[in-house]
Amino acid sequence: MRAVLLLAIAAMLAGCGGTAKLPFDAGVGPHPQLPEPNPSLIPTIAVAEAVGWPTGARPRPAAGLVVTRFAEGLEHPRWLHVLPNGDVLVAETNAPPKPQDARGLRGFVMKQMMKKAGSAGPSANRITLLRDADGDGVAETRTAFLAGLRSPFGMALVGDHLHVANTDAIVRFPYVEGATRIDATAQPLASLPAGPINHHWTKNIVAARDGTKLYATVGSNSNAAENGLDAERGRAEIREVDVASGASRTYASGLRNPNGMDFEPETGVLWTVVNERDEIGSDLVPDFLTSVRDGAFYGWPWSWFGAYVDERVEPRRPDLVARATIPDYALGTHVAALGLAFARGSSLPERFRHGAFVGEHGSWNRRPPSGYKVVFVPFRDGVPSGPPIDVLTSFRNEAGQAQGRPVGIAIDRGGALLVADDVGGMVWRVSGE
Repeated sequence: MRAVLLLAIAAMLAGCGGTAKLPFDAGVGPHPQLPEPNPSLIPTIAVAEAVGWPTGARPRPAAGLVVTRFAEGLEHPRWLHVLPNGDVLVAETNAPPKPQDARGLRGFVMKQMMKKAGSAGPSANRITLLRDADGDGVAETRTAFLAGLRSPFGMALVGDHLHVANTDAIVRFPYVEGATRIDATAQPLASLPAGPINHHWTKNIVAARDGTKLYATVGSNSNAAENGLDAERGRAEIREVDVASGASRTYASGLRNPNGMDFEPETGVLWTVVNERDEIGSDLVPDFLTSVRDGAFYGWPWSWFGAYVDERVEPRRPDLVARATIPDYALGTHVAALGLAFARGSSLPERFRHGAFVGEHGSWNRRPPSGYKVVFVPFRDGVPSGPPIDVLTSFRNEAGQAQGRPVGIAIDRGGALLVADDVGGMVWRVSGE
């Protein structure tokens, strides 16, 4: 009886909350519109039910592009890494146990929503190698490259070692080019915050150009510090890790949930995409794409987009709000930007060769829904120079269900775009016609 009651409450919550008053594009660009917050006792919950792709179906590519199934039948593929010989590594992963995250009635409702969204299953804890030896755009070889990991996500090859970001630590393994499996024991490099809450569990890594440093994302342990500031130590930041010693330091902070990172090819500057806070209305707060400056503070949890104070957070810190860095480029509210890859070496049409591809996993806290697509943000002189261009769409069907959800993205050795689709169990390959 209790379970029936709780499900009824969850259904009620799913139908409540506010609808966006502003057009979606108002929250996009270097100067987004930021209206007054619209918090409510019952937040907006609008989750697309995960149903998967019908036989033969695929996302809709932009004009001049072709999309094919590079690999299918994967178990919740989330992140990608392309090795120098062209092999593609895909992290098949999901959240670890988080016994203290989202407890009580609200926690129950959120867990039901995650299940509906296709993100509640156990983690495969595996990195799979995909190889397209004949170059036809379809991986004909698939092997379990690394197993027994702990909710792995980011990957980075530095010299003859493959580094993997588990949810609680960066580890590394000896790598020999062409290997289809690694059986060596993991060598620990640096610990990462985890624990029984571990709200944002994904940890991504990228290697500096000279290979001496790794940069690791660590998301917050809450939406807006509701678990207390002590739970946020070492979180909501990008961390710099010395590859030789494992010593680490905070590189940039105040970033609620950074995920994708890449270095802009012309300037060498590190950029990231960040999921901003929820539950203050369908028009707030835009997720964003920004350059990452050493020592910069980006506002979370006390403010967003510079001086816009979050009244929910105590104690107040006007000193930190005053020095908060304004992000470079808003991507729109609640799009859940995760993947990021600059277009270096792209073989796609000219309009997609200078800028950043962004994988937008899709909203749960906005009505109407946003995201559920891959976009391209054009760049000029190292900064965004125009509105986003849709690259892959139709991840939601006409009934509003999620056939797929894009996550990690990468450029393959042939210059095509690869997209990990966790709901669809796919890696899509996007090439020119």
